Amino acid sequence: MMDAPARLTISRTSERDAQQRQIFVTLDGKEMGDLVFGETLSREISPGPHTLKANNTMVWKTVKFDAAPGEEIRFTATNYSGKGFLTFMLFVGVAPLYLSLERDV
Repeated sequence: MMDAPARLTISRTSERDAQQRQIFVTLDGKEMGDLVFGETLSREISPGPHTLKANNTMVWKTVKFDAAPGEEIRFTATNYSGKGFLTFMLFVGVAPLYLSLERDV
């Protein structure tokens, strides 16, 4: 079973998600896809070290991780608003969204 692929899943289902803007995801420099709120991306990956990157065109996050053969690896990607979000929206019409990319336990 040493050659068994691992499975990587990235979801965008957090209750704190602002439900705005797409999150674009790459794995090891190759496009994996994009997520809108409620969506999930899943893919078999080779065991070993990997680099997962996500961005919402304003904020970029990078996470390095190792995948063991047959391991199920899950991350949650979230676009969230900071303090002053509503004030920015009211006066400027747009507001910054922050991004988190956290490994699920």
